[in-house]
Amino acid sequence: MSKIGKKPIEIPQGITITQNDGAIIVSNGKQSLSTKLLDGVAFSIEGNEAIFTLLGKSKQARSNWGTIRAITQNAVEGLTKGYEKTLILEGVGFKMAKDGNDLTLSLGFSHPVKYKAPENIVFEVEKNTILKIKGFDKIVVGQVAAEIRGMKKPEPYKGKGFHYSTEVVKRKAGKKAASGK
Repeated sequence: MSKIGKKPIEIPQGITITQNDGAIIVSNGKQSLSTKLLDGVAFSIEGNEAIFTLLGKSKQARSNWGTIRAITQNAVEGLTKGYEKTLILEGVGFKMAKDGNDLTLSLGFSHPVKYKAPENIVFEVEKNTILKIKGFDKIVVGQVAAEIRGMKKPEPYKGKGFHYSTEVVKRKAGKKAASGK
């Protein structure tokens, strides 16, 4: 039994959830997110709650039950509050600037790196070293943050590169401290 799948989703004021042609569409009037309904799961709306029920007894159907419920909950939450990831850039000479909707990053390469913002993603740059990535789709916000972090991951000796604001970078001792002489 999925603990997540059996919980109903409370539909807040201003959000509509519909089922159309095997997809669940969550909308707030301006934006909408759609998710394909997975096998072995049925969807219904009762009052102001969205309910998912398990149709099959297979392991895959049980997994799909919790997954589709979580994805739909994330869509509802994203369209009401939105999602945000914060990246911090550390390192001498490393900086970033907003270029329209896109980013220009100076990461120690021979050329500046340009990153084109996907649709419905907003970048905010503070002090040339703090980047806030905002959007209403949790998956896209996380993917963009991971792609930008992947351009210059934090290295373990000086901590240079991108890291999440909540991430702790484990530091290693250098040659001098490790040799013991």
